[in-house]
Amino acid sequence: MLKKIALVAVTTVSALAVSVAAQQVTKEPVEGVVNFARLETTVACGGATKPEAVPALKKMGFVSIINLREATEPGANVDAEAEAAKAVGMKFFHVPFNGNAPDPKAVDQFLDAIKSPGAEPAFIHCAGGNRAAAMWLAKRVAIDHWDVDKATAEANALGLTSPTLTRFILDYAQAHKR
Repeated sequence: MLKKIALVAVTTVSALAVSVAAQQVTKEPVEGVVNFARLETTVACGGATKPEAVPALKKMGFVSIINLREATEPGANVDAEAEAAKAVGMKFFHVPFNGNAPDPKAVDQFLDAIKSPGAEPAFIHCAGGNRAAAMWLAKRVAIDHWDVDKATAEANALGLTSPTLTRFILDYAQAHKR
C-alpha cells in the first residue's frame, strides 16, 4: 500500500514538473526572423520577419501568422508576407497595432484571430517581439483566465519589455474577459 502511495506521489510530482516545463519559453535562431521565442507548440513570438522565412515557419508546424506591424513601418512588407503565407498554405492575419498608441480594437481583432478555428499553432510577430508578447498576454488573461503574475512572467520571457504596454494590456484583458 505504501509503495502505491509513493508511486502516485512520484507520478503526480512528475506530471506537475512536466506541466510547468511545458510553459517554458525557448529561443532559437530562425533565418529571417528577429528575436524568435517559442512557447511549446502553441505559439511563438518574434520581431521583424522576412517573407522568405515563412516556409521555415510552416515546416516548424505553425499554421498561421499574425502580423502586428503597421504597413507604414519601415521594412514591414505586409503584402509580401501575406503572399508568402498563402503560397505555403498558412493563414495570415494582419492586425496593425501601435505600441505607442495602443487601440483596444486591435486587441479585439487579435483575440478574434488567435481564437479562430485552425489558427494555432500561431507565429505572432511585430518589429521586435514586444507587441507580439503583449498580445499573447492579453490572450492568457482575457481568454485563458491565467493568473496575472504567471501570464506576465510568460509574456516577459516571450519578449514583452514595455511597462506602459503591459499596463494597457492588463487593464484591457481584465476588463474584457471572454
